[in-house]
Amino acid sequence: MNVDVIHAIAAPRRVWRAFAGWLHDRMPKGLYARALLIVILPIVLLQSAVAYVYMQRHWEAITDRLSAAVARDVAAVSDLYVRFPQDRETLTLVAGVDLNMQLVALPKGPLPEPMERSFFSLLDHVLTRELAQRVRRPFWINTTKGNFVEIRIALDDATLQFVTTRTQAYASNSHIFFIWTTVASIVIIGVATSFLRNQIRPILRLARAAEEFGKGRDVSLRPSGATEVRRAGAAFLEMKQRVERAIEQRTTMLTGVSHDLRTIITRFKLSLALLPQGAETEELRKDVHEMERMVEAYLAFARGDGGEAPAPTDIGAILKDLQIDTAKLGIDARLTMTGEPTIVTRPAAVKRLLANLVGNAQRYGKRIDLSAENDGKIMTIHIDDDGPGIPVERLEDAFRPFYRLDESRNQDHGNSGLGLAIARDIARAHGGDLTLERSTRGGLRATVTLPV
Repeated sequence: MNVDVIHAIAAPRRVWRAFAGWLHDRMPKGLYARALLIVILPIVLLQSAVAYVYMQRHWEAITDRLSAAVARDVAAVSDLYVRFPQDRETLTLVAGVDLNMQLVALPKGPLPEPMERSFFSLLDHVLTRELAQRVRRPFWINTTKGNFVEIRIALDDATLQFVTTRTQAYASNSHIFFIWTTVASIVIIGVATSFLRNQIRPILRLARAAEEFGKGRDVSLRPSGATEVRRAGAAFLEMKQRVERAIEQRTTMLTGVSHDLRTIITRFKLSLALLPQGAETEELRKDVHEMERMVEAYLAFARGDGGEAPAPTDIGAILKDLQIDTAKLGIDARLTMTGEPTIVTRPAAVKRLLANLVGNAQRYGKRIDLSAENDGKIMTIHIDDDGPGIPVERLEDAFRPFYRLDESRNQDHGNSGLGLAIARDIARAHGGDLTLERSTRGGLRATVTLPV
């Protein structure tokens, strides 16, 4: 295919895509606004089309007929005035009573200069055309005299002045149509807005309940609204119950496993206590202690902190305690807090999350900077250290459970490799997240985001 033909075909597509992108950027994003636009836009287009047809067809047709009638009356009166000079007084009376026209015979003289087109240019155009077809004498019209129209006809011995109301030649009641259409549109839009709000409200409640449940908070939802929305709400409640049952079963199982493992470890400790003390028993005691610590870490990772109820938590106070503990270790620690320090979280879980991160920073850094900022929607917490850090390509690997880094900075050295995994799990259980990046101090920066 010719290159010019290909370009000719592709050009309209590019224009359409550009227009579609421009329109998409300016369209409302909310469901309520979009649904309201779907209702309002057809009403506006329909009313515009009806108004156009009315203005261009019906209104012009009525104006044509009224102006033609006025032109016929003027032509008839002018001819009678010329043919029957003895009955001019009677003709004046007939014009005023039967034709609703004021007729005055003015002295012979030139007609005034044509008037400029007024706002009622349609009347000027139509009436001029009808008078030119029927009177066939020099004439002059003036449509700028308020509610009246003046017409002058030049005769051989006089100038006839006709004054009639504008409604005689012009469809002046068109505003009634616009009033009715406007009132009808307002009523329709009001009813549509009310119905749409009632239909959108259950969807917003469902979205809010899903968001709260994702943050680990207790939610109550009663399905309402349209059938489809009720089905979605019922499906959400069923899913919520399944998740809660799964968590409850897991917690029960882990409680039993924890009890059994602790019983065995206690037996090991008791057996070691009864054995003669020596180098071998000391090594066994260290192994048992390491086993106990690893079991606790595994169980903590698997159990999570779903059983704790959310409550207002002072993040600033937790960071202040961690700053004091860090200073006791001889490590320089600084704290910066911006905004409201209290948010709704699981206090023990968040304290454990921050303690894990600060503990990693204490293990490898000589200076730690703690900062928290609440912007009204998100609480952002930064923990920076000046340690050796983690290579950029290995940052995400640090969150893998049971994964140990080989570099000099092994934040889980001597541990189970679950510290950061547990921390991220806690953050995401609150609807937030935990990320790692290079710190401006050369070490590692841990960033925690928690919804307010």
